[in-house]
Amino acid sequence: MDRTHNKYILDLAKELRNNMTKEERHLWFDFLKLYHKQYNIIFLRQKIIGSYIVDFYCPKAKLVIELDGSQHYEEKAEKYDNERTIYLNQHGIEVLRYSNLDILTRFSDVCRDIEYHVDERIKAFEE
Repeated sequence: MDRTHNKYILDLAKELRNNMTKEERHLWFDFLKLYHKQYNIIFLRQKIIGSYIVDFYCPKAKLVIELDGSQHYEEKAEKYDNERTIYLNQHGIEVLRYSNLDILTRFSDVCRDIEYHVDERIKAFEE
């Protein structure tokens, strides 16, 4: 993967990190940061991978977590998301997608699902 990033994508990642949606803040502060403290598994916010910015990335599990607002269900955005997912998969990274509605109405289920996938991916890498 290309490790060089242009100024635009760096600035955009920083802006997104500083202006998370309420759903991203909820997942970050109420689960992912606590998960890190409990299990010492790091998640990064607004991580640049190649020429893409992902919402959350767990390097140890090679796992991306994406939260999708309504704009992700438009045809152009769906195409972009699919291209990004294919790119990430080609680099051994699994992508989990949850809607903002999932975060608001099924938060515990989402957290359990993330935990399951992190555990399974880490176990697979340790074998």
